[in-house]
Amino acid sequence: MFRNRTLAAVLTLVVGACAAWSQDRRSRIDVEQYVIDAEVSPNTQSLSAKATVRFVPLDDNITSAAFELNNALNVSRVVDDKGKQIPASRNQQDFTVRLSFEQPLTKGQPVTITFFYDGKLSGQEDSPVYGIKFAAIHPDFGFLLYPARWFPVSGYTTDRFSTDMRVTVPMGYSVVGSGLDSKETIGDKNKFQIKFDRPSFPGSIAIVKAAPVRSASEGVNTTLYFRGAENDTAQLIGEQTGKIMSYFTGMFGLPPYANLTVVETEDGAPNGYAAPGMIFMAPHAIGKSSTKLLANQVSRQWFEELVSPATRNHLWLTNGLAAYSELLWAEHEKGPAAMEQQLHDVMVESLTIDTVPIIQSSRLEDYSPELWALTGGKGATVINMLRYVMGDDNFFKTLKAYTQQAAWKSTTTEDFRKIAENVSGQDLGYFFIQWIESSGAPEFKLEYTIFRTQKGFRVMGKIAQDLDTFRMPVDLKIETEGNPEEKRVEVVGTSSEFSVDTFGKPKSVFIDPNNRVLRYSPQVRVAVAIRRGEQYAELSEFGEALKQYQKALETSRTSSLAHYRIAEVYFLQNNYQQAANSFRDALAGDIDPKWTEVWGHINLGKIFDITGQRERAVNEYNLAIRTKDDTQGAQEEAGKYLKTPYERQKRVEQQ
Repeated sequence: MFRNRTLAAVLTLVVGACAAWSQDRRSRIDVEQYVIDAEVSPNTQSLSAKATVRFVPLDDNITSAAFELNNALNVSRVVDDKGKQIPASRNQQDFTVRLSFEQPLTKGQPVTITFFYDGKLSGQEDSPVYGIKFAAIHPDFGFLLYPARWFPVSGYTTDRFSTDMRVTVPMGYSVVGSGLDSKETIGDKNKFQIKFDRPSFPGSIAIVKAAPVRSASEGVNTTLYFRGAENDTAQLIGEQTGKIMSYFTGMFGLPPYANLTVVETEDGAPNGYAAPGMIFMAPHAIGKSSTKLLANQVSRQWFEELVSPATRNHLWLTNGLAAYSELLWAEHEKGPAAMEQQLHDVMVESLTIDTVPIIQSSRLEDYSPELWALTGGKGATVINMLRYVMGDDNFFKTLKAYTQQAAWKSTTTEDFRKIAENVSGQDLGYFFIQWIESSGAPEFKLEYTIFRTQKGFRVMGKIAQDLDTFRMPVDLKIETEGNPEEKRVEVVGTSSEFSVDTFGKPKSVFIDPNNRVLRYSPQVRVAVAIRRGEQYAELSEFGEALKQYQKALETSRTSSLAHYRIAEVYFLQNNYQQAANSFRDALAGDIDPKWTEVWGHINLGKIFDITGQRERAVNEYNLAIRTKDDTQGAQEEAGKYLKTPYERQKRVEQQ
C-alpha cells in the first residue's frame, strides 16, 4: 500500500526572521467590512472586481497599510472615499499591495478605500500558499476561497470581518456563499447578492451550474453541489454531515448555521476547507470514508467561524480543536478503541516537530506539514490531556462555555485557559506552560521496590525523566495477584517518588497505562522516525526519507512498517531487487501494522510481474488473498493482478 503523495506544502521549517520582522513592522489596522462587486466570466476564466474596504487604524499616525492580493490579479487603481487615488505598489514575493496615504490616518477613525482589479484565475497560477489551489474558474464550475486572496486581505485568518458581495455571472450559473442571498436578472446575466453581517471569515464563494442534491438528516438540511461520479455519493455525504452536525451541536452548543452547503472543488485544492455555513471538498476526499474529514470541517463552524485565534500563535485553538473533533466523532461512532488508535497516530504526528512550542506557531508556513503537526496534531493531543486532567464533565462544559462566551470574537490561549479554570476550579497555569509555551516531551523511567506490610504490600518507587520544568499528573497501574490498584501521581521535575499500598502481591507496575500523556518510548521513537520519513517521501525527498526509516530500524530491526516504507522508496526508484529484499524483510518482521503482510505480498507480486516471473507473481497474489485482509481494497487489487499481470507505469519522460 503506497501512501498518497499529493502533499504539496514544502517540508521545511521557515522561521523567516526577516519576514517576521517585516510583518511586525506593518501598521496595524482592523478591517470591519468588505463590499465587493465582482463579475466572473467562466468562459474566459477571469474576474473583474471592485472591493470597498472599511477599516479602523489601531496605531497612531499610520501613513501606509499593506493588503494581500493574489498575484494573478492586476490592480488598476485604489481610491479613497472621495475618489482620490492612493499610491499603491505591488510586491510579488509576498503577494502584497502597499498603500501610501498622503495624510497620516487617525487612530480609531474608520477609513474607507476601494480597490479596482481584474485578472485570470484558471487554477494554474502561483498560489499564495505554495502548491495548493484555492481559486479556479472553469467553464462549468468555479471556486474562490479566502486563502486565495481573491480580494484584498489584511490580518489573514485573524482579522474577522463582515461582507456584502454582489457577484455577476452569465445566465445559467449560480453563486453560492456565506450568508443571506438574493438574485437579480439583468439582461443575459444573473447578479447574486450575498450578505454576512457577523464578524467572521465569509469570503469564499462557488460558481455552480447543476442543480444541487438536498439531504435531510438528524434535523440538519445539507445542500450539496457535486459533479460527475462524486454526485453519486452526495446523499451519503449529506447524511453523514447531518449526523456529525447534530452530535457536535449537543457537545459544543448552537452553531452559527443550523444547515450547511457542501461544494466540490477540484484536484490540487485542499482536502477540505470550511467557511461560515459551507464546506469545500476536493474530489478525491469525497466518498464512503469521508467522516474523519467531515468531522474536522464541520467542527470548524464553531472553532474557526464562530470563534477564532487572535493571532496565528494561537492557531492550535482552531486546528487542535478541529483535529480533536475527529477523535470525538470516532469515539462516538466506533467506540473508545477506535479513538485510542487514532489518538496514537495523532501523538506520533505531533512529535515529528518537538523543538517549537505551540505558542510560536506563527513561525511556520501556512498549510505546511510542520504547522499541521504542531497546531493540529499536538494541539489535539494537548486537548486530550486537558480532558484527562479536568475530567470529562468539566472538559465538555469548558468546550461549550468557550463557544458561548467567545462567540463571534477572536480569542487567545489565555482566554481559553481562564474559561477552563473557571469551569474546573483548578489552577491550570502549569499545564499551559508545559504543553503550550514549552517544547519537547518526557520519556519516563520507572524504579520501584516492593515491601511486605501488616495489611499486605507496599510499592515504593521513583519516576524519572529529563525535563526540569515538567509537571503533570500521571496514572500508575499495579497488577497484583488480586485486583489491580491504580493511583494518580504528580510528576514534578526530573524525579518524583510514590508509594502505593496493595492487598494482593504486586506483579508489575505500569506508568501511564492508558497513554494519556504525550511522551517518548522506544516504540514511539520508531513510529516518529517512520512518520518523518513518510513526510519526506510524500515530497519525493527519498534520500532524507531513507535516513529516517533507517533511524527507525536502529531502534527496532523487526519493524515491518520501516522495512515496508524502505521498499516503497526503492520500488519508486525502480530498484526492484532492493525493493524485493525490503518487502521480504517486512514480511519477516513484526507485521505491525497488519496490512504490511497483504500489501507486502501484492508488491512482491508486482516486482515479479515486472521482471517476467509470472508464476512467482501469481503465488504472491494468492498469498495476499489468503490473508483475507482487505485494507485499502487489497483483495480487489490482488484479484485484479491474478487475472492480468501488473505492468510498470511509464515515467513522463518515457512517454
